[in-house]
Parts: sequence; structure tokens; C-alpha cells
Amino acid sequence: MKKLLSLLLVFSLALTLFTACSTPASSGAGSGSAAASGNIKVGVLAPLTGTNAEFGKGFEVAMTMAMEEINAAGGINGRMLELVFQDSKGDAKESSDLCRQYVDNEEIVAILGDFTSTACMADAPIVKEAEMAILSPTASNPAFTEMNDCTFGIIGKQDADSRYYARYVLQEYAGVDNVGIIYIESDWGNAAVSNFVDEAQKIGLNIVETASYVQDEKDFSSIITKMKAANLDHIAIMDQGATSQIINQIRASGWDVSLSTNGPGTSQQLIDLCGENCEGLLLTTPFFFDPESEKEMAWRDEFTSRAGFAPTVHSVNAYDCALLIAEAIRQCGDDVSRKNVRDKLAAIEFSGGLTGQIQFDETGSLDRRYIICEIVDGEYVKRAGFDYPEQVAAGK
Repeated sequence: MKKLLSLLLVFSLALTLFTACSTPASSGAGSGSAAASGNIKVGVLAPLTGTNAEFGKGFEVAMTMAMEEINAAGGINGRMLELVFQDSKGDAKESSDLCRQYVDNEEIVAILGDFTSTACMADAPIVKEAEMAILSPTASNPAFTEMNDCTFGIIGKQDADSRYYARYVLQEYAGVDNVGIIYIESDWGNAAVSNFVDEAQKIGLNIVETASYVQDEKDFSSIITKMKAANLDHIAIMDQGATSQIINQIRASGWDVSLSTNGPGTSQQLIDLCGENCEGLLLTTPFFFDPESEKEMAWRDEFTSRAGFAPTVHSVNAYDCALLIAEAIRQCGDDVSRKNVRDKLAAIEFSGGLTGQIQFDETGSLDRRYIICEIVDGEYVKRAGFDYPEQVAAGK
């Protein structure tokens, strides 16, 4: 009997040891490693509601299209990609709170978003703590990607965009002499104005008046009155969400001043909300759908069918970001850790999306070129191509 009890005890201990050794150890939130099986999860921050909801919805639709394409082709190294969407409402505090939730969730290996530079800059220190990449389709304030080695953006740098806007859109193309600037008080807006003003001073473009407003402002009557009293021949609007309201209120005041904007891109919602009020509006964009490209037009039609509105460059960038992060994860092989994804993203050379070659500089950003568009008869028309600066230099 004693021998039998001893054998049972030995068997029990052996079984306990075998079970302990066979159970995978759970990785803590700080380990930065995804499970070796199951879906690969990437968090998304976007303003799905609020002033910038058009762009947040564009993120959601475009990224979902990319995710479906990736998974239909077999996923990433045999595993499915899962995008987890959260509504930041375009608010920096909300975005940083949600970013923290993603960082604390060990299954999230990277973050896509947010929309505004201000929100992204609030998120930057949080992802750095976790050595996790945050890749924004739209944040263009150069200070964002310069904050640390975990911050990436593909839309290009606001300093280059604003300087192009002043020199080539207003002075060279439109022949503006005296301009007034209306801009949003934000990290993006302040960078846009600062670089615009610096370039304007270099080229002799006269800035007569500037006026700023805060997020979610609705009444621009006092700003418009101030601008109308100044001796100017053009208004430059620097914002995304409030542009249509400013345009409509300018026209409602009876003022037929010429207008341009830097921020919303080729937004169909802007045309829908402004109608004839935005006829002749000039703007820049680093991407414009080529009617001769079957791939681009098919993508545009599919997006429009799903979203209920036409895509802007912001939506196209969101699509490319989802493809881009998937490629970085694919290059990780079996080691899908947060740090490895970040490292692969930093060194990536990618041309599988819609916006051309993507290769980050040492700051995590990249250079873009721009075209000039105008709203004519309710549609965006390309007025000057990517080679416009060269044409100007050549005197054409």
C-alpha cells in the first residue's frame, strides 16, 4: 500500500511539472510581443465623430478596404490582420487616453492615426514608452515625427506644403498681391501659418491681416468683418473641418473675394456643403486620381460606394498606411514584437499603395510634391502638375 501511495505521489508531481512546463507563459503589457497565433491586431485612432468626422470616416472605410484585401490574399504570414477602431473625436486628450489603452493591451502591435498633428503629438510620448510605432496618414507638422523614433507620417511635411502654397499657388499661379489668413489655432495651424509667413516674406507676398480661431468655432462674423475692412484681394484658409463654414459665411456677407485653402484637400463634402460658394477655390494636394488609371478609379468608385462620399488624399493615405504597416509586420516573420515592427517600418521601402514610393527619412517623415487644383462647376480640376515649380523656373 505504501509503495502504491508513493507511486501515485510521484505520478502526481510529474504531471504537475509537465503541465507547468507545457503552458505558454503569458507576456506582460511591457513585453511588446503579439501571440504566435491568432489575429494580428493594430489599433486605429480617428475622429469618427465631431468636426473632422468626414476624414475619420474616410480612415475607417479606406483602412477596412486594405484589411479586407490583405486577409483575402491569405493575411500576413498566414495570420489575419485585425484593425481595432476607436473614436478620438479629434480631441488630443481623448486620443492620448485611447492611445494609452492600446499601449496597455499587449495584443496591439502598432497604431495607425490619429488625424490631427495635435492629437498625434499628444500620443508620441506614450508610444515611445512602449517602443511601439504610431503611423499617421495625415499629421504634417514636422515636429510630430521629430519627437522620437516611434513616430511616422506619410502625408509629407507642413513646412514644405505651406511654402509651396505661398509661392506657387498664390504668387505664381493666382497672382495674389495682398492676402489675409484665417487659420485654426492648433499645432498644425500654427506650423502652417509660421511657414507660410516665412515664405511670403522671402518672396514679397504681402500679408495684410491674420486671424485665428479655436476648434469647433461656428461663428466667424467678427473675423470676416475684420478682413473685409483690410485692403486685401485674397483670403487663405488654413484648416480642415471648418473651411466650408468660413466660405459660406464669407459669401453670405456679400463678399466675392477670391479664396484658397490648405488642409481639406479635394474634399467632396466641402463642395456638397458650399455649392456655388466654393466655385474658383484653389488648393494643393499631393495626390489626385488619374482618370487614365483603372486601378485608381476602381478604388475611388469602391470607396465612394462604401463611404457615401468621394475620397480625399487623407483617405488614400489611410489606405496606404494600412498596407504599409501590414508589410512591416510581414517582414517581422515570426517575431511580431512592437519594437521589431517599428524597426521594420523605419527601414521600409514600399510602393504597393496608391501614393507612390514610401521611404522614411531619419525623422520618420518623407518629402511630397504637390499639384494645384481648382473647383470648377462643382468638380476638382487639376490646374498645375507636379512639375509646376520646374515650369516656373524655366519661365513657362
